[in-house]
Amino acid sequence: MRHRDESEVEFSRIVSFSDGVFAIAITLLVLGLTVPEHSTDLTQALLDNHNDLLAYAISFAVLGKYWLSHHRFFSILERFDGTLMGLNLLYLAFIALVPFTSGVLGDYDSNTAAIVLYAINMILVSGTFFAQVVYSYRNGLVRPEARAFERRYAGPANLIVIGVFLVSIPVAFVSPLAATLMWLVIFLVGARVSDRVSPTSS
Repeated sequence: MRHRDESEVEFSRIVSFSDGVFAIAITLLVLGLTVPEHSTDLTQALLDNHNDLLAYAISFAVLGKYWLSHHRFFSILERFDGTLMGLNLLYLAFIALVPFTSGVLGDYDSNTAAIVLYAINMILVSGTFFAQVVYSYRNGLVRPEARAFERRYAGPANLIVIGVFLVSIPVAFVSPLAATLMWLVIFLVGARVSDRVSPTSS
């Protein structure tokens, strides 16, 4: 176990690498947006591309939310160790998978398998982030003044995300559209839970 102040360079490299994965994943989302060349009706071609645009918007918002949570979490860490680094790498592996599952969702938005694949990806991302929070809290890696916040708000916020995506899977077998709309709850409810107070609040 190392203190971040005593291993500042190594800790900064972990954060920089994580930010790089997020940046690449968000950039790759754009590659799913295409328009046929020499289309005679550009407006119609853009309208026909609405599924990819929706998948891009959802994935960009999701990745943006995950990056903000990851950034806030690492800013309140006091120590880190090999296990946390391993959990973070696993988390980033699932983050890097989002452009692929987002592309599948855009191409097959009405297909149950595409909805389920995307939901599973999001569950794995949220689950591995939640594992980092729990591990860090239980092993004293979080700054004392921020532990109450992580226990009361950050943890429950991740459970909400996991719960919504879990419930959307059986719903997708009935209505793929309804399952997709359910994901909006994450931004309405999850944001309110995680942003009620700041990590440094007493």
